[in-house]
Amino acid sequence: MEDLDKLKSDLSALIVGAADLAGLEAARIEALGRNGRITQLLKGLGQMDAEARREAGQKFNVLKNEIGAALDARKAQLEDSTIDARLAAEKIDITLPPRSQRSGRIHPISQTMDEVIAIFGEMGFTVAEGPDIEEDWYNFTALNIPPEHPARQNHDTFYLDAEKNGAPLLLRTHTSPVQIRTMQNTKPPLRIIAPGRTYRCDHDATHSPMFHQVEGLVIDEATHMGHLKGCLVDFCRAFFGIDDLPVRFRPSYFPFTEPSAEVDIGCSFAGGTLTIGAGEGWLEILGSGMVNPKVLENCGIDSTKYQGFAFGMGIERIAMLKYGIPDLRTFYESDVRWLNHYGFAALDVPSLVGRARP
Repeated sequence: MEDLDKLKSDLSALIVGAADLAGLEAARIEALGRNGRITQLLKGLGQMDAEARREAGQKFNVLKNEIGAALDARKAQLEDSTIDARLAAEKIDITLPPRSQRSGRIHPISQTMDEVIAIFGEMGFTVAEGPDIEEDWYNFTALNIPPEHPARQNHDTFYLDAEKNGAPLLLRTHTSPVQIRTMQNTKPPLRIIAPGRTYRCDHDATHSPMFHQVEGLVIDEATHMGHLKGCLVDFCRAFFGIDDLPVRFRPSYFPFTEPSAEVDIGCSFAGGTLTIGAGEGWLEILGSGMVNPKVLENCGIDSTKYQGFAFGMGIERIAMLKYGIPDLRTFYESDVRWLNHYGFAALDVPSLVGRARP
């Protein structure tokens, strides 16, 4: 058996002489590792008789605890000296100016969608949502869109391989399915808007395979075409910030509304520049109409008691008109330079408060 005093002296010298944490770890292994000198002593206890084992075990454990305490103390010293060395070497010049931080920008789509929600929110509309992957019933059939309608063809709609109720699932072509789901699950009166992503097989300077829409729906016992006109005139004037913006309703046709109307706003194309609210030109911005009684009946609503209106518009389209963005495709190119030019530093939404009503 080793001389315990000499063993303690040798191991203590290794610990004190460790210049860094790596050297200290080597000393720990020398003393207490699997094959360390103290570990070997402890393993040899089994070969002693009971009395000798009891006496030697006490001495070995005292030595083990003392060496362990010495290792911990030296580790604390080395860690402190490491921190002190870093503090001495890594100096900060507090006289230097701070690094500039580039501010983020709000995307025009986010800005425009929040503006639309804020304006209709002041009119008492609430936001409703639905799935992007839809069933044929909600996207077409319940909306009175006939089987032969061009919108049902592959050249216009993204169909999926999966089916439900014998019909393929699809990416919704408008947010109108949200209106159907709301009418099926909520009793009138209803006053909702449905913003969200939509998908169609189209791609050019003014169309995208994925774009954003917001649609509105009002259902009650008294709403009529005059309410529809007042609602949309107020919206157009608040959104474009022009109190006397000319707004006209032009007869049109949609399977899910009757009567139906396109909504145009006054503009000018003088000098090749589009100016909203001036001149004698007109620009179509959204579709609208009174909800077709067949749609109400498809949703389980008594069309002899309830009626209402619906409307829909493209978020990108009205954003392009308001903020002078010439090409729809740039909305999705993830170009930071474009976002720095057309983006917004802080959300600023228009309001109906203080505006003259028609």
